Parts: sequence; C-alpha cells; structure tokens
Amino acid sequence: MQLSKRLSAIARMVTPGSILADVGCDHGYIPIALVKEGIIPSAIAMDVNEGPLMRARQNIESFASAQYIETRLSDGVSALRPGEADSLIMAGMGGNLMMRIMGEGERVLESIKEIILQPQSEIIKVRQFLKSHDYRITAEDMVYEDGKYYIMMKAVHGSDLEEESSLFLHFGRLLLQERHPLLLKYLLERQKKNMEIRRKICFDGKSGSEDRIKEIEEELQEIASALDYYEVQ
Repeated sequence: MQLSKRLSAIARMVTPGSILADVGCDHGYIPIALVKEGIIPSAIAMDVNEGPLMRARQNIESFASAQYIETRLSDGVSALRPGEADSLIMAGMGGNLMMRIMGEGERVLESIKEIILQPQSEIIKVRQFLKSHDYRITAEDMVYEDGKYYIMMKAVHGSDLEEESSLFLHFGRLLLQERHPLLLKYLLERQKKNMEIRRKICFDGKSGSEDRIKEIEEELQEIASALDYYEVQ
C-alpha cells in the first residue's frame, strides 16, 4: 500500500513492535500499511462515525488484515481499555478536538507509551496542552502536500525541563533545532506574505490599521528569530 506523504510521515513515527490505536482512522490506511510491512503486530482502528469505520473494515478485509486489525466505533478513546495499546495516533482533526479527547481519556492514555499527533489547527495550543499535561515532544516532522503544510509530533509521558518559548510554540523546538528544510520554506513564504500585507496596509493608509500593523510586525520579528537558526534573514 502506498501512503500519502502526510500519512507516511505519521506512520514513520510509530515505534516498531507497538500495538497501535488509530483514533479517527478514516480509511484505516496507516494500520493496514504498518501491519502489512511487519512494523507492528496488530492495531485497533477507531472512528466516531460508522461510515468511515465501514470503509476501514472494507479496506482491512481487502488487504487480508482482519485478523490483525480490529475496528471499533468510538468517540475518542472511549472504546479503548487501559493497556490495550502502546502507541496512539490522532491525525487529520482539529487541535481542539484532540485536546478534548486527551483530556477525557486521561485514564486510558496513562498506559499509552507514545502519542502521535497531526493537528489541522490550534498547533500552538496543542503544544501548550502537552507541556501542561506532562508530555514531552520527542520528534517532529513537516510535509507539504496538496498545497498545504502539515506538522506532526510524537509525545511521551514525562516533564520537559526545557522552556517552551513563544518561538518554539509557534514553529516547533525540534523542527528549528534540526533546521528542517520545509520549515525554512514555510518561514520564507510567511515572511514574504506578511511584508506584502504590511506594504498594502501602509499604501492604503486606512485609519485604525495600527493594531493590524503591530500584529504583522510581531509575527515578522518571530519569523526573523526563527530564521536565525538557518542564518537567513
């Protein structure tokens, strides 16, 4: 099975040998691929909606993986019992929903060794949530697909002693420290776009635009600080 770039990046974060729980599994492609490649022995594919779960079941059966992958109708991790999985994936959903699922499923997640997240929004809040709930981000990645940037992260239990600055919350400490090439592309694009917006606002000269200019200046300063990691301005 050929996964998309986004799904491949998520799958690479799963520790080999883990029993996987895929929350919001949609078509079930990640657990199918990992089982077929022999990276994991088994998985539980879960979704809150019957439609996606039915598609996942059909795909699992067509790839002869039914004896290794179980499907469950589940709102978040409500159908998962403590100790049933080592690794948990949540991808393709909003950050606020992820935080709700983690908050409501705190007892179940205590037995999960690693959580792999790919939030579609509220990435800063997700990083803050992980920090405040004693999770430590151990890996980050970034891909570009179908005109969008996607960020994924792996977190494990344990307090992170490093200070999460505003810069790290915005762009990812590990992405910056590893000088991820795609993050550089994203930063340069954001810098160019903000400078164009600032020029347009200043050219139009509309009253009441001072607050917006201030926001843009602050973001440009943050981007410049991030670009220092690449020695690019």
